[in-house]
Amino acid sequence: MRKLKITDLHRLTVEEFHKVKKLPLIVVLDDIRSMHNIGSVFRTSDAFLVDKIYLCGITATPPNAEIHKTALGAEDTVEWKYFESTIDAVNELHKDGFTVISIEQVEGSTMLDKVKLDSDKKYAVIMGNEVKGVKQEVVNICDGCIEIPQYGTKHSLNVSVTTGIILWELASKMMKNRV
Repeated sequence: MRKLKITDLHRLTVEEFHKVKKLPLIVVLDDIRSMHNIGSVFRTSDAFLVDKIYLCGITATPPNAEIHKTALGAEDTVEWKYFESTIDAVNELHKDGFTVISIEQVEGSTMLDKVKLDSDKKYAVIMGNEVKGVKQEVVNICDGCIEIPQYGTKHSLNVSVTTGIILWELASKMMKNRV
C-alpha cells in the first residue's frame, strides 16, 4: 500500500480504505426506521473515516437493497454491528473506554460549536429515532449530550442531515490531531 498523507484521504481505493486508520469514533443508530437514512449514515460515515456503526433495535441491517440505494456501497466499507438494545450498545462502548454522547436537545446539552474533544479519548455518538429522538433511558446513561444550534421555526433536523453535521464537526477536530 502506498504511504498516505492526510491530503490523500479523499482519493482512497476501497482496499486502502479498509487499511487506513479510522477515527476513534462510532455512530450508534437508535431505532432508525428509514432505510434511506441508514444508508445515508453509512455513506457519511465512510466519508469521515468513522470506525464503526452500531445498528440498534428496529434499525435495519445490510445487506438490504433500500439501504444500498443511499449508501452506494458504503455498507460494505464501514464496519457495523447489530444490537437488539441500544442500552447494550452503550454498556459495551463504556466497557471499551468510549465517551458516549447523545445527539439530543435536552437541558444541559452542549452546543455543537462549543464542543471540545480530548485527543486521548474515543467517542461514540447516538442518533435517535426520526420521531422520538434518543430514548430517555439511553440519554440517562450517556456521558453527555450535544445539540446543534437551530434558528428557524423548526427545532429538529432529519437524522441523516444531523449525522452529517455532527460527523463533519467531530471529524474536523479529530483530523487536526492526526496531522
